[in-house]
Amino acid sequence: MTQNPKLAALAAAGVSVWLDDLSRDRLTSGNLVELVATRSVVGVTTNPTIFQKALEKGHAYDQQLAELAARGADVDAVIRTVTTDDVRNACDVLAAAWEASDGVDGRVSIEVDPRLAHDTDKTVAQAVELWKIVDRPNLFIKIPATKAGLPAISAVLAEGISVNVTLIFSVERHREVMDAYLAGLEAARTAGHDLSTIHSVASFFVSRVDTEIDARLEKIGSAEALALRGKAGLANARLAYAAYEEVFTGERFAALAADGARVQRPLWASTGVKNPDYPDTLYVTELVAAHTVNTMPEPTLDAVADHGEVTGDTITGTAAASEQVFEKLEAVGIDVTDVFIVLESEGVEKFEASWGELLEATAAQLDGAK
Repeated sequence: MTQNPKLAALAAAGVSVWLDDLSRDRLTSGNLVELVATRSVVGVTTNPTIFQKALEKGHAYDQQLAELAARGADVDAVIRTVTTDDVRNACDVLAAAWEASDGVDGRVSIEVDPRLAHDTDKTVAQAVELWKIVDRPNLFIKIPATKAGLPAISAVLAEGISVNVTLIFSVERHREVMDAYLAGLEAARTAGHDLSTIHSVASFFVSRVDTEIDARLEKIGSAEALALRGKAGLANARLAYAAYEEVFTGERFAALAADGARVQRPLWASTGVKNPDYPDTLYVTELVAAHTVNTMPEPTLDAVADHGEVTGDTITGTAAASEQVFEKLEAVGIDVTDVFIVLESEGVEKFEASWGELLEATAAQLDGAK
């Protein structure tokens, strides 16, 4: 098997290709192994919605659910067991990529219960628990970048645990996340941890920004407003990359790097294009730069493999133009601060809703298995 040339070009340009999906079927059928061999996939991300869909589809989990039901496991224990088993097995599939990249890639992410998004202490406790249960060095614990999540991120990193920070929508919050990362590394160093083994990515959501802002632009309806549709998501991500470059070439990080610390790479999430008027590879080919990750749903991965045009770095040098996009958005009446507040709130709510559906579906399956 050979790698798809378009995705290989993306990887060669410095973008780590990760799959935003996981299921028991992918693991048992060999599909994930195939994607690693032919689609340059070197990482996997999961979230409550992904697990909800995986457990509700087909019969891949029936036998395990029946065994857990026979042992009297409750719904929360069943979900924890099933999801951590899938993640552990995916970690094993990606172990070679982890070793080949010196721990940078080959990563699989599992998220703390979204109902804990506003509880720092419980987030930390569950992050530590998940790290111990999965018991793989190439695991990432996903923690949302809520206000309560920020100190949890630092505390978990201080334990020597690698973290994928999720649900970042604004550059301002991204800066707070990077600060939390550096604080966590400083605490980890004080505690005697080897900083070279602690990794992190900052998952910056892209398409949802366009979806929210485009709807507001269409309400305004002026020619100036409509001309700005589809521009905010890319501009926002490009400004996030500029902030990343600033922070990780600064003195605070340099002191940590001297002790082996790694940068916290920007990860482009929510890269499936929601608007059919936009190119389906928009949030991949227009967000190419060194030391980034793009985690794609499979349709986006397939689209890039089929017709993605990778032309090299499409981020560096775009900060000024990206700033102008936001100046124009504010000039036509877009309250950018409110946009990001709404997106974070909705992001947490969506994952909570998916978790609730997952609990209900699993409870029904457990009843049927008894």
